[in-house]
Amino acid sequence: MAREIFTDEHEAFRDMVRSFIAKEITPYHEQWERDGIVSREVWLAAGRQGLLGIEVPEEYGGGGIADYRYYVVLNEELARANVHGPGFAVHNDINGSYLLRLCSEEQKRRWLPGYCSGELITAIAMTEPSAGSDLQGIKTTAVRDGDDYVLNGSKTFISNGILADLVIVVAKTDPSAGARGVSLLMVERGMEGFERGRNLDKVGMHAQDTAELFFDNVRVPKANLLGEEGMGFIYLMQNLARERLSIGATAQAGAEAAFEQTLEYCKTREAFGRPIGRFQHNRFTLAEMKTELTVTRSFTDECILKESRGELSAEEAAMLKYWNTELLKRVVDRCVQLHGGYGYMTEYPIAKAYQDVRIQTIFGGTTEIMKEIIGRSLGV
Repeated sequence: MAREIFTDEHEAFRDMVRSFIAKEITPYHEQWERDGIVSREVWLAAGRQGLLGIEVPEEYGGGGIADYRYYVVLNEELARANVHGPGFAVHNDINGSYLLRLCSEEQKRRWLPGYCSGELITAIAMTEPSAGSDLQGIKTTAVRDGDDYVLNGSKTFISNGILADLVIVVAKTDPSAGARGVSLLMVERGMEGFERGRNLDKVGMHAQDTAELFFDNVRVPKANLLGEEGMGFIYLMQNLARERLSIGATAQAGAEAAFEQTLEYCKTREAFGRPIGRFQHNRFTLAEMKTELTVTRSFTDECILKESRGELSAEEAAMLKYWNTELLKRVVDRCVQLHGGYGYMTEYPIAKAYQDVRIQTIFGGTTEIMKEIIGRSLGV
């Protein structure tokens, strides 16, 4: 089915993104996988190409295009190329929304130009060793002391954590106030007491740096408070829908890419004198995947349009994130099976995808949390 949500301008942008990936990412990605981190140069190259801060007004160095579909195109092409190293989606889709909506004018002028150029790489630090999906259970604190907050605590599983120059840190400024006592602080590289732990050794997505962060009496100026004190939990809830849409849309693109690669393999790989795709079981498996992907694509594109209009609900985003990431996991698993022994060889893209996709049903809120959000919306 032809997609109807993109214009000629979006497709021209897609061509540019594909060229960028082919030139600036694909040739280096295997080395980045071995290194466990991408080079800062790819971030600067993305900034020069206008791939960072597309929706940021031009006066701050951005593209000035408030159309979420451009981010979707970028994320889809990265997923289709199976290059997960550059954490552009965290920077663009997630953190950009916080910065644009919550920064004061002074903060925008201080941070957004570097954010758009790739000189300031961003991360967001929510998860802690003892608090993942339950954000109200965080223990990191920020206590007012004059014109500063004194920040103490630790975070883990932070994407872009090693490279990040600017980190949105979720902390309790009033531990007695529950959800109303959570605030967002902007912690900058070089602040005394801000330390990074190890670059975590993950099952997949090896090129994307994922770190532990430690805060030991870090003095964060009040000028680095993002939005209003005590409003952090509300801000998080408001922005999580877009994060989950980003994950879900990327999962859809990744599943489609895995299917397309496997379909071609089934047409050329022979067993017992004929292509393996001609065996009824395999043909039925391909038919099932194609149907599931086609049906899911319609809902995914509808959610993308709703986000572009500012109408996407938390429940719809949860449905998309839950369904698409679980579908990605199922599709890739079946594609590995269709590849046979070659599907277990890391020289084949499907084997790498098998490693990379497992986290999708966990980060951004687990499948179980997505079902809980959906269930609550039903009034039961």
